[in-house]
Amino acid sequence: MTSGNDTTGPTPSIEAYPDGPLIVRGHVEIVDSDGLVIEPQRRTVALCRCGASLIKPWCDGTHKLSGFRTDPVPHD
Repeated sequence: MTSGNDTTGPTPSIEAYPDGPLIVRGHVEIVDSDGLVIEPQRRTVALCRCGASLIKPWCDGTHKLSGFRTDPVPHD
């Protein structure tokens, strides 16, 4: 098992899932509103976008119950 401080591995990425969370892969620093670093427990985490999660900043799936919707991504 690796620690949250492990900087090896794939290039970090953030993907917005339609009508769902932001999926964060790789080592990134997540900072709360007080400037404190939040240590993720895994290399891939889901961040809440709907605001209804009971375990913010992490997604708990509440977006499905709340009917959260994102705007469609425009295509060129």
